[in-house]
Amino acid sequence: MKILNSLTTGIKKRWFAEGGYREVLVIALPLIVSTGSWSLQHFIDRMFLTWYSPETIAAAMPAGILNFTLMSLFIGLAGYVNVFIAQYYGSGKRDMVGPVLWQSIYVSFIAGIFFLAVIPFTERIFLLVGHERAVMKNEIVFFRILSMAAFPAVASSAMSGFFSGLGRTSVIMWVNLLSTMVNIVLDYLLIFGNAGFPEMGMAGAGTATAMSAVFSFIAYSLLIFNAENNREYRVLSGWRPRTDLFFRLVKYGLPSGIHFFIDVAGFTFFIIFIGRLGMEYLAASNIAFNINTLSFMPMIGVGIAVSVLVGQNIGRNRPDLSEYCAYSGFQLAFLYLSFIGILYGAIPGVFLAPFSSNASYNDLGKIIETARVLLRFVAAYCVFDAMNIIFSSALKGAGDTSFVMKMISSISALVLIIPTFLVIFVFNLGIYAGWSFATAYVMVLGISFLIRFRSGRWKSMKVIEESNVCLPPCIPEAPAGRLDI
Repeated sequence: MKILNSLTTGIKKRWFAEGGYREVLVIALPLIVSTGSWSLQHFIDRMFLTWYSPETIAAAMPAGILNFTLMSLFIGLAGYVNVFIAQYYGSGKRDMVGPVLWQSIYVSFIAGIFFLAVIPFTERIFLLVGHERAVMKNEIVFFRILSMAAFPAVASSAMSGFFSGLGRTSVIMWVNLLSTMVNIVLDYLLIFGNAGFPEMGMAGAGTATAMSAVFSFIAYSLLIFNAENNREYRVLSGWRPRTDLFFRLVKYGLPSGIHFFIDVAGFTFFIIFIGRLGMEYLAASNIAFNINTLSFMPMIGVGIAVSVLVGQNIGRNRPDLSEYCAYSGFQLAFLYLSFIGILYGAIPGVFLAPFSSNASYNDLGKIIETARVLLRFVAAYCVFDAMNIIFSSALKGAGDTSFVMKMISSISALVLIIPTFLVIFVFNLGIYAGWSFATAYVMVLGISFLIRFRSGRWKSMKVIEESNVCLPPCIPEAPAGRLDI
């Protein structure tokens, strides 16, 4: 009883304390809802494709993640506009908000042109990937449709920076929720051909995803580009290209995009390697990763909250409070992911049931049983994912972004990509050996960030002094990391 009372007292103290649970959750909640809606969208999308055919679910992740890997560089760059908007808003230079927003939209135009140029080479790209013919056919279709929607997808990320920079994160939450509903409804109608719509299979899934991006783009445009915002922020009159602003955005946003790209690319290679083992193994991995999004994506919101709080308190010369915030966030993430990990290990059938409920093809049983085993790997690294998310976010909030980028680059190559290639293609040890290194990757990354954080070197870093760019007192719309896996 004494231990319980002590624990209860400690929880209450940290809940109400500055930098405690309450402060972290207040900032994190809108983003938790946003990323949670994204997780639900992709969970249902993959569930529908599993019901449709083994080829479509097998193709969804390689094509989707390859598309997102290329897009992540532009999303990281364009989305960094929220930092500029936050600083202009905080300094009272509101007339600069519109002009810098337009520079990020010009990055979106470049992204759109780039992906249109890539489309003619899609078949060659997936011939190099080397998956089975039926899977490759669906990969090509999915990749091409997603590529055609690159402009609205990147532009939506940029325009969400307008609201995150101003601290109006509830707008982002509602747009994401509505976009998710658009995607789910169109998936149901277009994949299977329900309610009189044509049965499009993989093309239907791609069209639903593309249309949800178009919906977000239109919604943000209507909410931003109006007379009221123009009077205060020049969102209409500030449309002209400005090389000074554009190259400043590139200077500070490109490293963010590169870090985003490297993180996603590591898992892209992993999925491509697994796909060479066969359609069933690829489909099972897609299902396991899809279920995993339900656990780690909500914690991305907590990670972003920690990053923001650490940055704000470093700017106030309170590294002690920054440290307190980080541990508050870690304790929340640790409890949640530990609980989810136990469920994955104890009752995996509950999470797998939606994928098998309406599907009846012959290979489904083998796919589900393999996915059941893979969920145990996910359960094993859940706690380490909490370390990864929270402490990497804390380091980035303090300005230690160079270490984060270098660590992800080296560990991705040395622990994930190269070992997975060797065990699958050289030693022929199979899917579980490959997943063992994916698990080791998350573990090593989490421990590395924890060690770096505990070293305290980040406490002497100040982004404002080094780059004259402060972290925004609000939440970026899209967290870096495994977003479209």
